[in-house]
Parts: sequence; C-alpha cells; structure tokens
Amino acid sequence: MSGNKSKRAPLVADKRYGAQPAKKPARKPTKPRKTKRKLARKPGLIGFLLAFIGGIFRAIWRLIFGGAAIVAVMVGLGVFYFASTMPPMESVIDGRAKGSVTLADREGAVYAWRGDQFGGMITTDTVSPHLVNAVVAQEDKRFYTHFGVSPRGVASAIRINLRAGRGPLSGNGGSTISQQVAKLLCLGTPYDPAAWDSEAAYEADCRRTTLWRKIKEATYAMGMEVAYTKDEILSIYLNRAYLGAGSRGFAAASERYFGAPASALSPAEAAMLTSTLPAPSARAPTRDLEAAQRRANVVIGLMVEQGRLSEAEAIFARENPATLSSAARQPTGGFFADWVMASGPEFFTRNTTEDVNIRTTFDQDMQTAAEDALTQVFETQVREGSEAEAAIVVMSADGAVRAMVGGRAAPAPGDFNRAIQARRQPGSAFKPFVFAAALELDFSPNDYLDDSNRCWNTPGSGEWCPKNYDRQYKGPVTLIQSLTESRNVPAVILSEFVGRDVVRDVANKFGIESDLADGPALALGVSESTLLEMTGAYAGILNGGSAVKPYGLVEVRIQGDDEPVMGLGGGIQERVIRERAARELTWMMHQVVENGTGTRAQIPGWQIAGKSGTTQSARDAWFIAFTGEYVVGVWMGYDDNSPLTGVTGGGLPAEIWRETMTRILATRQPIPLPMQAPDGNLGRSDPNYDTGGTAGGVQAPAPAAPAAPASPSNDQTILDVIGNILSGG
Repeated sequence: MSGNKSKRAPLVADKRYGAQPAKKPARKPTKPRKTKRKLARKPGLIGFLLAFIGGIFRAIWRLIFGGAAIVAVMVGLGVFYFASTMPPMESVIDGRAKGSVTLADREGAVYAWRGDQFGGMITTDTVSPHLVNAVVAQEDKRFYTHFGVSPRGVASAIRINLRAGRGPLSGNGGSTISQQVAKLLCLGTPYDPAAWDSEAAYEADCRRTTLWRKIKEATYAMGMEVAYTKDEILSIYLNRAYLGAGSRGFAAASERYFGAPASALSPAEAAMLTSTLPAPSARAPTRDLEAAQRRANVVIGLMVEQGRLSEAEAIFARENPATLSSAARQPTGGFFADWVMASGPEFFTRNTTEDVNIRTTFDQDMQTAAEDALTQVFETQVREGSEAEAAIVVMSADGAVRAMVGGRAAPAPGDFNRAIQARRQPGSAFKPFVFAAALELDFSPNDYLDDSNRCWNTPGSGEWCPKNYDRQYKGPVTLIQSLTESRNVPAVILSEFVGRDVVRDVANKFGIESDLADGPALALGVSESTLLEMTGAYAGILNGGSAVKPYGLVEVRIQGDDEPVMGLGGGIQERVIRERAARELTWMMHQVVENGTGTRAQIPGWQIAGKSGTTQSARDAWFIAFTGEYVVGVWMGYDDNSPLTGVTGGGLPAEIWRETMTRILATRQPIPLPMQAPDGNLGRSDPNYDTGGTAGGVQAPAPAAPAAPASPSNDQTILDVIGNILSGG
C-alpha cells in the first residue's frame, strides 16, 4: 500500500527450502583498552619483620613438633626399659636397710619402739577397704584412670605453687601415687652403705626435686604402670609409705597407733593414718591427737565427695574419732628405752639388721609415779620459769632398773639423759662408802671421832681445811652422829685412817667406775659420778653388801623365733663388804632419815635408809635412799652448773624421793629393812672415859678395841692410831 511509508526491504522468496541464513556482518575490530599495570612493590621494614617472625614461628613449630616426636620416642624407650627391669612386686615391699626394735616392760607389754617398724606385707585385698579409699581420696583421686602421670594434677600444682610465690616445682608436687611409689623406690636404685654416709642421706637424695628428676620419675612411674597392676602399685605404697613414729607402712602404723591390724581399720582410723602422709613426723597422732583428729575429718570429707564413703558412715566417723591405744598414749619410757638401746649389744639394738623384740625390767607404773612426783614438786615448790633440772632412777636390790627420768621435759629419742650422761659431784652422798670401809675393818657405829677444826696439807694444793655445813664443831662424835648429821670433818678423819685406797676400792667395787680423787677431799664426794652409778652402789648396800650391775635388758629375741638369743644384761656381782657391815651401815643410814638430814623423806609405816648430798655452792643436790625392796636416786641441779638457790639434798630432792616412793608403795605392804643395830658396848674413844686432857679425848683405858685387819704397825692399836690422828700426829 501506498500508505505504508516504511522502508522495508522487499520479500524475496527465490529459495524457500534450504536457504541459508543471512550472515551477520563482521564486527569492526576494536582497539584494546589501555590499562594501567600494577607494579609489585618492594617490601618495607614492617613487611620484612613480619616475614622474619613468621619464619621463626614456622621453624619453632617444626622444632617443637620434631622435638615432641623425639621426646615421645625417648619416653617410650624409657618406659619400656623401666618396665622390663621392674622386679617382682613382693621383692620391693620392705625397703628398710635396718631392722626394728620393739621394747616390752617387765609384764610383756610394749612401751617403746626404735628403728623403722614393719608390720609385714599387706595388699589392697588384705587391708580394710576404708584404708584404700582414704588413701586414693587424699593422694590421687584419678589413680585408677591415669597412666602413671596426671597432667591435670601437675598443672594444678604448678598454679598453686606460683600463686603462693614459690617456684613451679617447689611445694605442691601434683604427684600421683605411682610417682610417689617411684620416689619411694628411689627410681630403682637400692641403698648402698658404701656409697652413702647414712640411710638418711640416701633418702634425702631420693626426694630431690629437679626438672630432670621429675622427668625420670614420671617415666619410671609409667614403666610401673606397664609392669604392675594398679592394685600392685598401691600395695607397694601401702607397705613402704612412712607414717611417723618409726612406722614404715600402714600395717606397722596401725599397730603402732591403734594396736590393731590394718585389716580392721575403721573409716576414722584409716582417715587419721592417711592424714599423716604429707608430713609424717609432724603429723604423727602421738604428737597431737586432737590435731590429728581434725585432719582426719578433712580426709573423711574427701571420701564423701568422691563417693567412697556414705554420709551416714561419715557422721559416725566424726562423732567417734580415732583414739590411740594405751601403749601409744603412754609417753613414758623414752629415757629408759634409749638407755637399753645404748647399753645393749649394738648388733641387736642400734645397728640390727633383724626385727628384734627386747624384754626389759621397765615398770610403767613406777615410771609414771616418778614423772608425776617430779612434776608435782616443781609445780608446787619451785619458782615458775626455773631452768633447774632433775633426774630419777628407780632400781630393785639386784640392780634391775624399773624407771628412769632423765629430765623434766618429755623426751624425744636421743635427748640428753641426766640420769646416765650427767657426771656430777655427789657430795655427802658419797660418805656411806667411807663408813662401809670402816665397818668392814671392824669399826663400830658407836666409835668416836673428833669433830674439830683441822687442816690437811695436800701436795700441789697447799693447806686444805674442810668445814661442816653448819660451820660448827662438836668435838667427839660417834660414827652414827657423824653420818646422821652429815658432818664433814669426822668423815675426812675416818677416810684418812681407813685409807683412801681402801675407800676408793670399796666405792669402785660397789659400781662407781669414775676416777676418784687422790686427796683427802675424796671423803666429801668431790669426784664426779652419774646418778645411775650412785643408785646402783646403794643397791649393793641394800642387798647385803654385794655389788650390782644395773641392767634393763632381760632377754632378746629375733622376731618370729621361740628361743631368746641372749639373756640378762646385769644383776648381782661379787661381794664387797660383809653382810654384817652392810646391815650396820643400813641401820646408820636409817638414822639419817629418822633423825638427820633426810627427815623430809619419811613415809609413815615404812623403814627408809638413805643419804643426802649437797656439793660446794649447792651446784648439785642429791638424795638416794631405799626401802626393803627398792632404791631410788634423785639428782637436782642446773645443766650449766650454776648454783641452786636454797636447795640442799635433804630438801627438794628428798621431797621428790618421798613423792615418788609414796606413789610406788601405795598398794604395797611394808617390808622391813635388812639392818642391824650396833651392840650396847661403848665405842672406842668414848668421851665418858677420862681423856687425860689429850686432844679429842682419845686415850681410853678400856675396853680394848678390836684390831683392824690391816693395822698401821704391829705395836699400834686402832685406838692409838686414832689418838695420833686426832692429836695431829
């Protein structure tokens, strides 16, 4: 149509079938755009540092990864090595280098232990389950799940140490039970006496805490985990752990503290034993029972938290806390036990390699009596804060020591024992041996001596003029009066006449082994001696004139053996003076208590014979006396040898003696003294006779005096010699 003004191309249909589509005209090529190319910048300083640090970290990581692999291999080899060298569990149960000593009293009751006690092998199956639960609850709650080392425990321990301002390895160790066993076994290194100064030094080295030691300890612990079962490792621990008071292992500790086997432990007892593990010596129940009970409650709480004890059982345990056995509560016997250990054969006591049982003469009731008496006198009659000391020995007539107090304080093993170690001057307590020598030479208690001011010349010392305690002189006095009033001058005169050698010989034979003085002062007890020696010498007078060797050991048995390996360690020895002389001397010493310096020792209804002693400046005060059965010696003084104030042997020491014996004799019937009064004959040098004006009244015309066995000359009688002595001839 003409109206169509569009300019369309005309339809062309010259090929309807097979026609090819029209080709599009080719695009006009375009010029490529010009783009700005980004050039790589050179790294700056920061980039260089970052790259450097990244390289270091990658190197460190490779090093750590490689090092960890190496460490893992080395630890694995170490674990394999230790596991392959583990001995049988039974062979490492008892690791003590020495044996133990158990001491029993005269009745067979145990009162003291020395050395490391071992109660025999126990296992987790043979002990109370409460013990296993208590140990695991306190020491290692993951014990049954870890592989010997607890990383969580170590991390926690390090954190606690750092917070407390300590080093990471100081203080809390985070050790598992397996690691503690490794330490107890000293990483498999046994004790060698040739390589160590002592067992204590060996154990101290085993407990050293260093990083390398910790690594070895952990490796050894993992080796044990491979070689042993968990119960075997715990059994080793139960047998070797130290729990104070010389107890190695829970079996020994159970017997030591509770007098019961480990199989019978209650929850309260198991908790108390377990609570000692961190510091056994300081936490031993025998040191502070109430504190031990409080610590046991903490362990009980841990057992409840971990489901190892029911709430009802915990309440019962807290309401009925563990208490010590009667033997463990007994604080007595320490000084006595130390003396027996020191005086017995070394191979059965101090250095025994066997477990030994020793029966002794010890009497626990008498020991308590002596300790209570000493405490009472010091609390009621000695000023508060005084540092004066005292010692007591109780002995039978045959030398059997029944009790021993070596000082006022309760002893720890090895403390200074004043009864056997302090060498002090006995003063007038020595005089009975002068009179014993005279009576043996047929002097009579009624004989007279001249108590007058006299002097003696001693070579190298010049003139020596002894004084009586009261600074008075009474002229002629009998031997009885001289001893009763403890007059010094007559005692020296008698010693000089009898002969110092004779006096020394009598004293030595009675058991005073100390070196005795050579001069005339010998008679006044200027030579040092021990309380045990002096008490033993008095026992010789009591038993009729025979010496005794003080002893405390009755028999020694190897544990498990039926027959003893040795018996008595002392007893009655040879005769020193005749029985008559001993009986007369006992009668004279009885007068000392009845009418003389020992009256404060009197006990109604009992015959007592004794003698007091006070040294120069009152540095030592003694009182030793006996009944018909027992001798008790008391010494009092200062350790630094300072003078006592207002104390004499007949004062506080006599009071201590009386308080001791009053307690000992409370349930006994009186036993008479073995004594004999002198006959009624007038003694030699009797002042009732005409003295003719001679000094000392020694020229007695009658009766004739019996001759001494060793007369100074064939022509002189004892009367003549005494006359010469008293007149200065």
